[in-house]
Amino acid sequence: MNHRATLRRGYVRPMQGWWRRDPFFVKYMIREVTALAVLVYAIILMVGVVRLSQGAEAFNGWLAALKTPGSILLHLVLLASMIVHAKSWFDIMPKTMPLMFVGGHRVEGSTITRTGYVVTIVATVLVLALVWGVRA
Repeated sequence: MNHRATLRRGYVRPMQGWWRRDPFFVKYMIREVTALAVLVYAIILMVGVVRLSQGAEAFNGWLAALKTPGSILLHLVLLASMIVHAKSWFDIMPKTMPLMFVGGHRVEGSTITRTGYVVTIVATVLVLALVWGVRA
């Protein structure tokens, strides 16, 4: 290759597999991809709201579509993706919050993460109890 052509083109950094060189980048890319699961599920729910506005027959058709094997498989994949996504948010929570002090001692990041898990589990149980209580 001609030296002048190299100078005109400039330096081009190789981009093949940059995400595989560092485990941090792998985790980062997984976290970013799992955000798509949130988008897909939001679209599914929006379609449900649109179908509800179109009447009982349209809404029942949407519900029937959710009961197909393909839809159930999709929902299992979305659930797994959302669990990974939520876990990653709990893991970065101590890094994004301002420093917290209790009794003059700094609250450890692991305590913040565990507290996030506990609050989420308690809120989930309360919501489920409320939904099941309404049905009964």
